[in-house]
Amino acid sequence: MFELRLMAPEERVEALSDALDALDALSVSVEDADAQTDAEHALFGEPGMPPPKDGWQRSRLIALFSSEENAWEAAKLLSLQDFFEGCEVLGVQNLVDQDWVRLTQSQFAPVDITPDFWIVPTWHEPPAAAKKIIRLDPGLAFGTGTHPTTRMCLRWIARQSWTAQRVLDYGCGSGILAIGAALYGATDIDAVDIDEAAVTSTVLNAEANHVRLKAGLPDQAQGLYQTVLANILATPLKVLAPLLRAHVAAGGSLVLAGILARQADELKAAYAPYCDLQVSDEEDGWILMTAQCA
Repeated sequence: MFELRLMAPEERVEALSDALDALDALSVSVEDADAQTDAEHALFGEPGMPPPKDGWQRSRLIALFSSEENAWEAAKLLSLQDFFEGCEVLGVQNLVDQDWVRLTQSQFAPVDITPDFWIVPTWHEPPAAAKKIIRLDPGLAFGTGTHPTTRMCLRWIARQSWTAQRVLDYGCGSGILAIGAALYGATDIDAVDIDEAAVTSTVLNAEANHVRLKAGLPDQAQGLYQTVLANILATPLKVLAPLLRAHVAAGGSLVLAGILARQADELKAAYAPYCDLQVSDEEDGWILMTAQCA
């Protein structure tokens, strides 16, 4: 496997990416050439929406080719094109063969939620202190326990009493929150997502953890729940405010995550007609917002 590296200004990234694809690159990735420097500039977007930009002001494109000859031929052809103006070939590098499965696995270690509640990939032994465990491997859907939003939701779940609770996990991803609620005693759980791959992932993860829940598309969410969990992002959470609140039973809990600390006031305003949202946890710039609904 050989890696062709190119430097390009933001306005050339899309054309270069399309050309590399046409030249049979096995994959093309774009990185911030100024990452980890004072000039680094983060790009943020929402799931399901177009990215705000195709690249950074100084973007590094990395294209994989099956042979060194193909990589250099692609570099030669690109350099002859009008749209290559302002771009640069950084070189071709031979990628050393690796056990990619083992390398990927090494990046995912057990994650502690509380001292006795852990998320453990299937290739790891559970820590000695773990009394409750979710077995979960990286997959197609969001939610492996490594992100602050997921950890905060699971910490909240671990503190609750779940006797005879009906629970809705809206935007379930991997199903990790629904599974966590089941492990702590919830018995009537609906987990829904707009992504069918997420629904499939939730079903498989629930089976692997020997818990019962019902997974499906959002129209499966019907009636009232004592707890509604939604770990999505601020923009869809604001749009969903009336729908999510309508599913919370009197005296029930609404638990929202995927929110940056600077977005707290936006969420409070969006939910003000329905309930009084408050920040109940914070980690690495992300917050958990909850409300007891009348």
